[in-house]
Amino acid sequence: MTSLTSSVIALLLSMAAASAQGADVKAIATAVDAHYNHLRTLEAEFTELYRGSGMERTESGTLWLKKPGKMRWEYRSPKEKLFVSDGKTAWFYVPEDRQARKSSAKKLEDLRSPLAFLLGKTKLEKELRGLSLAPDVEPLESGDVVLRGVPKGLEDQISEIVLEVTPDKRIARLIMQEVDGASTEYRFSDQKEDVAIQDARFGFKPPAETEIVENEVEQ
Repeated sequence: MTSLTSSVIALLLSMAAASAQGADVKAIATAVDAHYNHLRTLEAEFTELYRGSGMERTESGTLWLKKPGKMRWEYRSPKEKLFVSDGKTAWFYVPEDRQARKSSAKKLEDLRSPLAFLLGKTKLEKELRGLSLAPDVEPLESGDVVLRGVPKGLEDQISEIVLEVTPDKRIARLIMQEVDGASTEYRFSDQKEDVAIQDARFGFKPPAETEIVENEVEQ
């Protein structure tokens, strides 16, 4: 076999592998879309891990999502705090600080849009540019598949998003890698789909003697 023939065969094998990978990614993305697009509500336990500026922070609690655009993040550990949005107004409240930050939900869409995947609002392949397998990222569970892509419209804030998908096409982990090197990782467990969630859960009334800061919500 000549070196030219070997080179051609190697090139063909490489192209075939790339084609198969592309097909796998498309099939996985389509299956994830199909799984979440029909859902109206989702309840899950979450763990949030932040790494950046020489520090690490781990928090956990319960998440409720309801279409269209409603979410409630109830943090229990290491301290209580609340992020809630009814789709119009968003609040961030820490009881021990006696302060509630209020903002228009529209101003938060860009920062939190990656979490729209859990609401089935959009298609993965359209939302994440260059969606591909991420074999260098070890999954939390054997059998899970890890994908990565660059979120459209967020390139100035987030360099890439990593998604871990279970065999039943649920999103078990989402990592947002920011351009400054920091990262925020969400791990989801005990996902309950289409459970009854009243709209009142996504409302918020600041307790008495709570300072209200307008047009600013930070976590």
